[in-house]
Amino acid sequence: MLVNTYCAAVNGLDVNTVKVEISMARGVQFHLTGLADTAVRESYDRIKAALQNNGFKMPVMDITVNLSPADIKKEGSGYDLPLAIGILAANGKVTSDDLDKYMMVGELGLDGKLQPVRGALPIAIKARAEHFKGLIVPRQNVREAAVVNQVEVYGMDSLIEVIQFFNGSKAIAPTTVDTRREFYAQQEVFELDFSDVRGQESVKRALEVAAAGGHNLIMIGPPGSGKSMLAKRLPSILPPLSLAESLETTQIHSVAGKLNRDTSLISQRPFRAPHHTISQVALVGGGNNPQPGEISLAHNGVLFLDEMPELSRSVLEVLRQPLEDRKITISRAKYSVEYPCSFMLVASMNPCPCGYYGDPTHHCACTPGQIQRYMNKISGPLLDRIDIHCELAAVPFSDLSKMKPGEPSEKIRERVMKARQIQEARFKDIKSVHCNAQMTERMLHQFAEPDVASMDMLRMAMERLKLSARAYSRILKVARTIADLDNSENVQSQHIAEAIGYRSLDRGDWAERGI
Repeated sequence: MLVNTYCAAVNGLDVNTVKVEISMARGVQFHLTGLADTAVRESYDRIKAALQNNGFKMPVMDITVNLSPADIKKEGSGYDLPLAIGILAANGKVTSDDLDKYMMVGELGLDGKLQPVRGALPIAIKARAEHFKGLIVPRQNVREAAVVNQVEVYGMDSLIEVIQFFNGSKAIAPTTVDTRREFYAQQEVFELDFSDVRGQESVKRALEVAAAGGHNLIMIGPPGSGKSMLAKRLPSILPPLSLAESLETTQIHSVAGKLNRDTSLISQRPFRAPHHTISQVALVGGGNNPQPGEISLAHNGVLFLDEMPELSRSVLEVLRQPLEDRKITISRAKYSVEYPCSFMLVASMNPCPCGYYGDPTHHCACTPGQIQRYMNKISGPLLDRIDIHCELAAVPFSDLSKMKPGEPSEKIRERVMKARQIQEARFKDIKSVHCNAQMTERMLHQFAEPDVASMDMLRMAMERLKLSARAYSRILKVARTIADLDNSENVQSQHIAEAIGYRSLDRGDWAERGI
């Protein structure tokens, strides 16, 4: 007897429908074909134990299973459920005629309980695209899959429950999620707020400019000056995620298995802060079974690299291409996958190895050569890709205790959103550009061309600081954002001057000056 059930293979963010073909004949062997990995091949033992512990027996037959299309690699334990249901259907224990109308995914425990799997959301999107009537997933994955409308999503606890569902002995209602209500209800709730930060007004301004234009930023200052504190509050002033951005971000976290079990959609922009011992693969993605890296998990959000010079030089250099292209293609001998990685890079660093160069309250024992070697850990090409450089000085306690609470994030966010609305109107006819940081060279001439006086000022800065052509483009992009915050149609000299001030690391006199 031949029975077909349906599952899905997740490769990056791409999903392929897999037909599980099961044929039984006289004999005693089990054959599994279709480019299955070890986890899939081990499913026979899990299924056998699950059946025995739930009152069934593995048929004493020659069982041939083919996972079609056979040239696509099948990875993971999510094939357990469709395999078990197919074997039972071929043996007459499941009698439904609707098996071909449902896609199934789930790992079986030895007691028959269903265990969660990765990628439930993109699988649900594929099930809808392939016009399946419903999708059956483990209970822990049901909320993320139920985000997708126009397909019935059923969360099951055990193999027995799935058997009863198909045999019609137990009525189970599909799970529904009010996606928009839950999404918008959680967008305005932040644990951290800029009102907690006293002082550092110039850095707050730099962060506001960075948020308004989607610019990369690096902060330089001594220990305790508030670099990490400020960076962690950046998501509270970023524009809220759109529903489309949220769906795309949630898919990445679903594939990586990083989604909380009670979460349906990610409603706030991601903030990822990996430790400086991170490897290249963990940062950009890959591995034997390809997984998204930190730059993809930060998609539509913020990637914070604390103590940036402490990261390996080779790790830092892999950021060059993703920062430009906003996507990463991981190519290996056995696979090639592409992940989106449109993120804001926010980094922090000390001004020298001991951290106190230029600090009036602490003595720095570092030599000019040590400071220069420390700064050289970040290459010029990578530094060129960071639009805004801002310096911090530690706030003395005497001043800190007298200062009033800072401006709340809500007010800063209002200004940021107004600037983003201007940019959305400006780029409404350009598909791949949504903010000033994403402008191409041609767009700079169209939208950020300065007047004669501003151009003379920029030319003088380029010559004195020996800036690169990429730094020239970054200055114009930042100046365009500052003009948007001022609600100015044209880029003026004061906007250019402020943007030039955000290129402090391009000055080659770190070892001879104080902050």
